[in-house]
Amino acid sequence: MTNPASFKYFKTSPEIICLAVMLNIRFPLSLRNVEDLLHERGIDVSHETVRYWRNRFGPMFAAENRRKRVQQLRAFSKWKWHIDEVFVKVSGKRHYLWRAVDHEGEVLEAVVTKRRNKAAALKFLKKLMKRYGCAEEIVTDRFASYKAAFREMGALDKQQTGRWLNNRVENSHLPFRRCERAMQRFRRMRSLQKFASIHSSVYDHFNHERSLASRDTFKLTRAAALGEWRQLCSG
Repeated sequence: MTNPASFKYFKTSPEIICLAVMLNIRFPLSLRNVEDLLHERGIDVSHETVRYWRNRFGPMFAAENRRKRVQQLRAFSKWKWHIDEVFVKVSGKRHYLWRAVDHEGEVLEAVVTKRRNKAAALKFLKKLMKRYGCAEEIVTDRFASYKAAFREMGALDKQQTGRWLNNRVENSHLPFRRCERAMQRFRRMRSLQKFASIHSSVYDHFNHERSLASRDTFKLTRAAALGEWRQLCSG
């Protein structure tokens, strides 16, 4: 649960702030879209206020949510991870977003770097293993920097490559891409890193693989996730 003191000097209720942050991060909506949706519900705030709430409270909500999920993930077998990177434009310059998911599609880590080389791959793998331990198998593409990084870490036997093996992580980029288009890209690397971290945590919380469950089961898990989110953000 978020510290009640976090909302001490805000006139708006924590429930409204929580709703605005969730709408902006969970769905591919622009700040002005969120402003219009809140206005339809009788809540009069500007899009800049929504931006401020996202930057102020988004990392706080994501950190608390991630802390609970890390404890759960470390308790189970970490038998396979999938790692991939995509390019993202920041003020017209190419940056790289590295993402790791587990065998169920749970986003483990998202890191932004300026370069796509051995040093960046090594930094990402070390950060990933420091937080979650070490998986039995790590699936990557055939990018040479991965092999060099695994060789330096002495974990070359854990790497797996294959034409279709990494589809799970490649598909996990799609929700972020949709939000990126709605936000009209990013202007600073720091903003990209912050949003990528928040988005992965919130997306994990509400992602229930609805195509694999019955309608009744999905409704129960969706209601449980929403209840946990409201409790997480309550002041």
